[in-house]
Amino acid sequence: MSILEVNNIEKHYGSTKVLKDISFELEEGQTLAIIGSSGSGKTTLLRCLNFLETPNSGSIIVNDEVLFDANKSFSKKDKDLRKKRLHFGMVFQSFNLFPQYTALENVTLAERLLAQEKEDFKQNKKEILAEIDEHGKKLLARMGLADRMDHYPHQLSGGQQQRVAIARALALQPDILCFDEPTSALDPELTGEVLKVIKSLAEEKTTMIIVTHEMAFARDVADTVVFMDQGVIVEQGDAKQVIENPKEERTKQFLSRYSQS
Repeated sequence: MSILEVNNIEKHYGSTKVLKDISFELEEGQTLAIIGSSGSGKTTLLRCLNFLETPNSGSIIVNDEVLFDANKSFSKKDKDLRKKRLHFGMVFQSFNLFPQYTALENVTLAERLLAQEKEDFKQNKKEILAEIDEHGKKLLARMGLADRMDHYPHQLSGGQQQRVAIARALALQPDILCFDEPTSALDPELTGEVLKVIKSLAEEKTTMIIVTHEMAFARDVADTVVFMDQGVIVEQGDAKQVIENPKEERTKQFLSRYSQS
């Protein structure tokens, strides 16, 4: 059963069409890798899924719930957008951690803010916050950062910061975890740290969408690969088939620029 259905999504900026008739599905527990040249629309697609951008047409459905339908009215109120975004956990390429907060505070911030909206928050504040902190500590330990919880972002390496960002994205237990080129700001050694974490999440059947330039990683970890070029999906299918034996000429040309180990 599909956990995500993306139907005929388009995104325009003035007369420029950045996304053109994008459609795909994602099964629960599977990993989808999106590959393509810079400017092909990959990041814009993720931003539309997370409602950081509003598509001009199409629909987005998660667990049979229509989150967006261009043919119907769409509320841009913060409260409504926040509710929709809870379905997606977003990990950005530049970490986007709050510099004034520790690793643990970064991970627990969203959960703490949402907890304040609960009716029983005032009378059970101490217990609720303690539970949130314990959850955050477990997530950081899962990321191999049990000894870095009280460190601020500037005290962490790039790989450590990205692992904090992954823990933060997992904190609200999203339906789908989204990565926007999570290793592009890292050197090779730190890239390996982050890819190892993502691979372990895939083995645990975490549902994920990963925009990446790591072709060997996409081949070995993803179930499905989507190749985008100039705002359209050129080819999609089984990860190994698309990476090792692409059918479309544009896919072949793109992959010829990458060495696959």
